Amino acid sequence: MKKLFIDDIRRPEDVYNYPNSVGWVVARSYDETIRLIETHGIPEIISFDHDLGTEKTGYDIAKYLIDKIFIDQLALPDNFTYFIHSANPVGRQNIQQLLDRYIPYPFLSVGCGRIAD
Repeated sequence: MKKLFIDDIRRPEDVYNYPNSVGWVVARSYDETIRLIETHGIPEIISFDHDLGTEKTGYDIAKYLIDKIFIDQLALPDNFTYFIHSANPVGRQNIQQLLDRYIPYPFLSVGCGRIAD
């Protein structure tokens, strides 16, 4: 699994323009995301939504990721990148601040609309 798109409603093509919209594995919930990471490891690219339609959010997934890296010593891919495509500005900022604090890798916050190639 190279690219993981986490969102309970949207599809990658709702957020990213072609060709950036292809090749994503889509996870619709916290539990599905955790199963994918446990099975396949941390992907090279993760695109986060915050609100996932349940109590668990994209922020909870980010916390899980940090725990896997620092407690379980799960290695990040060398070229790890994350995007935050959430329409929730506070949730987006919370995910960004958490990951920025612990992961010195590039990210892009794309809001909730489409981005150019």
